[in-house]
Amino acid sequence: MLLAIDAGNTNIVFAIYDGAKLRAQWRAVTQVARTSDEYAVWLSQLLTLEGLSFANLDQAIIATVVPAVLFDLRALCRTYLKCEPMIVGDPALDMGMKANVDRPQSVGADRLCNTVAAHERYKGAVIVVDFGTATNFDIVAENGDFDGSVIAPGANLSIEALHQAAALLPRVAIHRAQNVIGRDTVPSMQSGVYWGYVGLIDGLITRIKAEYGKPATVVATGGLAHLFRPDIPAIEHVDPDLTIRGLMLIHARNVRRSV
Repeated sequence: MLLAIDAGNTNIVFAIYDGAKLRAQWRAVTQVARTSDEYAVWLSQLLTLEGLSFANLDQAIIATVVPAVLFDLRALCRTYLKCEPMIVGDPALDMGMKANVDRPQSVGADRLCNTVAAHERYKGAVIVVDFGTATNFDIVAENGDFDGSVIAPGANLSIEALHQAAALLPRVAIHRAQNVIGRDTVPSMQSGVYWGYVGLIDGLITRIKAEYGKPATVVATGGLAHLFRPDIPAIEHVDPDLTIRGLMLIHARNVRRSV
């Protein structure tokens, strides 16, 4: 079985694939100080709940935008899975696509995974809206290439910035405000972030489509995708497992290549 690891700025997702079937998936807070042994203790308990153990895992692939966690994630795979993990971003890895940007090496590993999965799952060009620490709008060409992007601050990042920068503004959770006009500080902040992001996302999708000049399916992924989707008709699909599926597809492609 395959252990696929997507290490983002906020969370790390661990997923187990049995062939092309997603068997299990877990999420942990990204902590640079966490060691490979700490990952192993946590993961071994979760595997047990699924009737699995490290003995069932013999392959691994890692995508990370946090270089500092790679050492211990790689050590986890070497020590407990007895395998050398594939690393998205390794020049030797066959991605089956290319990045049509000025500096291809600067494109995040998670966005490359999203590109691969979106091309496999949806027909034609795709706009992937990824609700993470940043809100990324990635354009996937009809042939599967990464064709450029827009990067905006994530909604949680913005609401945290409000709290940090303004002494009288509290820390609040992202929430769909029923009314645009708030009658107190908290609902006013929640309205500004929620409806502000609805406008930002809807407006950027419209501008991207106009500039790209080709029909494109809009797919949302990431933790807040389900929250925002009802008020953004331009989002046609919500696909929470897009990044992890991309990891599985990249691994499968390179296993076939090595046979």
